[in-house]
Amino acid sequence: MWNKKTISKSEVEALTSKYRMDALTASILLRRGITEGKELLYFLEDDLRFQHSPFSFNAMEDAVDRILEAKEENEKVLIFGDRDVDGVTATTVLYECLVSMGIDVRYRLPKGDDAYGLSIQAVDDFEKEYGSLIITVDCGISNFTEIEYAVSKGMDVIVTDHHNPPEELPENCIILDPKIENSGYPFKDISGCAVAYKLVSALRFSQSPWYKTEAALLNVRPVNGAYTIECIKIRNLVPVSRLDETIVPGTILVSQTRLPAYLKGQAILVWDKTTTLRLMNEIFGSGAEFSFIDIREEVSKIYPSMGSYSLLKIKDMSTIARYGNHPATEIGGFYNIYVTYVQESLRRMNPKLKELEERDLQLVSLAALADIMPMRNENRLFVKKGLESINKGNIREGLLELMSRLSLTGKKIGSTDLSWNVVSNLNAAGRLGQPELAAELFLSKSADERNAVASKIMELNTKRKELTLEAWECAYPDVQKSIDEHGGKLCAIFDTRINRGVCGLLAGRITGSYDIPSMVVTETGDLAIGSMRSTRGLNLTSFLNSFGDIFENHGGHSAAAGFSLKKEKLSLFKEKVSELSDTIELEPSDTGNFEIDASLPPAYLTPEILKITDSLEPYGEENPALTFSAENLVAEEASVIGKQNQHLKVLVNAGGSKWPCLFWNEGARLGRDFSQGDRIDILFRMERNTFNRVETPQLILIDLRKHNDEN
Repeated sequence: MWNKKTISKSEVEALTSKYRMDALTASILLRRGITEGKELLYFLEDDLRFQHSPFSFNAMEDAVDRILEAKEENEKVLIFGDRDVDGVTATTVLYECLVSMGIDVRYRLPKGDDAYGLSIQAVDDFEKEYGSLIITVDCGISNFTEIEYAVSKGMDVIVTDHHNPPEELPENCIILDPKIENSGYPFKDISGCAVAYKLVSALRFSQSPWYKTEAALLNVRPVNGAYTIECIKIRNLVPVSRLDETIVPGTILVSQTRLPAYLKGQAILVWDKTTTLRLMNEIFGSGAEFSFIDIREEVSKIYPSMGSYSLLKIKDMSTIARYGNHPATEIGGFYNIYVTYVQESLRRMNPKLKELEERDLQLVSLAALADIMPMRNENRLFVKKGLESINKGNIREGLLELMSRLSLTGKKIGSTDLSWNVVSNLNAAGRLGQPELAAELFLSKSADERNAVASKIMELNTKRKELTLEAWECAYPDVQKSIDEHGGKLCAIFDTRINRGVCGLLAGRITGSYDIPSMVVTETGDLAIGSMRSTRGLNLTSFLNSFGDIFENHGGHSAAAGFSLKKEKLSLFKEKVSELSDTIELEPSDTGNFEIDASLPPAYLTPEILKITDSLEPYGEENPALTFSAENLVAEEASVIGKQNQHLKVLVNAGGSKWPCLFWNEGARLGRDFSQGDRIDILFRMERNTFNRVETPQLILIDLRKHNDEN
């Protein structure tokens, strides 16, 4: 069924007026339910100023100080990562930073049949090197026993992770995980690499004069015959508290207010020292003494035009305020311009900072797509900036060699290109027990070595495809039987012939094909290893927590998770799966239903629409590629293509333009659902086809029907 949500003209006009967007974009966002300013910000803006501060993590300063101590004391540091793209990129980002700081650092990734997460063996091996600090990336939140063991050996541990936390968190360590209670971080769904990037950003900031600096921003404004003194106290550029005092002049001494205690020991920053002092003297009398720092003079050195602006004008210029759900304030504008000033000052003090951020964000963007992070909030900034850097030709080492071999250089790259080509190849290394190859690809200083590694990774991906096909052939005969046995709520495949590296891929294929949560379990050594994929609202973290102490280890996300258990517990596990499958409640399936983002009249079906699709990149989880409909188009040409005539190729005439269309695996529709020359309605997505560096827009069909004037 083709569904298009009804929206009103007034709703469209409200968005276009407030947020300065075109009507078609407003219509698309309205249909997707993206109407709140704090969400729209990340769809309409691309400035890294809008990412969240790394010091929003309550434990970030502790983590930074411990690493700086390791540098000062010449300690040995171990980065322990994961085998997938998220883990390898996180390892790379943090490793490069620590090396640049002169820290004695090494990294370790699970190899072969190693279990997920920090291991006792890794701790023992590091002890032999007289190591003293372990930093986990994209893992660690579930490693209670291993971290306890490391601490007993006299080591300190910093956990940087993004997986759902267990009921019992590791103790005696520093934890950076946006999903733990009271993490302080305002957005939970960033990747493990993004958490590592936040740590790196904080480490870079620690080299500046603003690290650990406490200051209070102060502003005075008249209010109905009185004055309101408003203050924001900040540390590491993050607001830690706010104070407002409204005072009628001459009625109270400054010592009788909360101001002296609040401002004690703080550098007090103001905008226009002369005016602020005059107003304060009007409030408290000329005997009151204040020590203010006029920040406007410093800001105007970088932004000369700002020197003549008042805070009243600055607040109205604030981009963040425009997307807020509350009126803009002068103190808010003051805070925003101060943070912008400091960030630009940092870039001028360290000219390489922009380049370093770009290199990091290319990897952060890969991790966000690989780990299927929602394309909302700051994830959109990460992927936008990563793609922007790649498309400018500033592709970092390692990624360049792999993309060259995949014929991805010299064309406009989108999030889909990275997901389907780059990520799949990089993940193959980890799935087949050789994640160190992906790390070497990014970290090797030799172009010849990177080229050789890129070739090996592509060979592994070819093997991964073969193993996935073999796994599907093993599992397929039992899929429907398992679904029936579990009441149509779950598919559970147990097969020792399946390679552990493709369990997650097979589970994903089953879930995608049958719209049912699935698990695939195989065996290696004395363990049974399993992967799960979810759909229709089943929370895998909660589901796996229901198995109690059956597991040796388990964790992941709500939609994708993994586990391991001793083989002798496999019978008990199967019984428990059958028992718990009865308790699963799934949301209704939407298979066969298509949500339309916009219907395009023939006159609108021009290459200009690609500007709209580009503007709403990146696409991915929670922001799928745009789905358009168009009606009453002439199918001027139609043919079947492919070795088995399985695909459909159509040329449609939209009046002012003609569009080539591809409909994968639907060759049977020609002659059955329509014929060449018929008028048809189509549901489609737009993309670019690049051949010999020549770019041609084309439509990828999702559905097609013969036009009926009564539709």
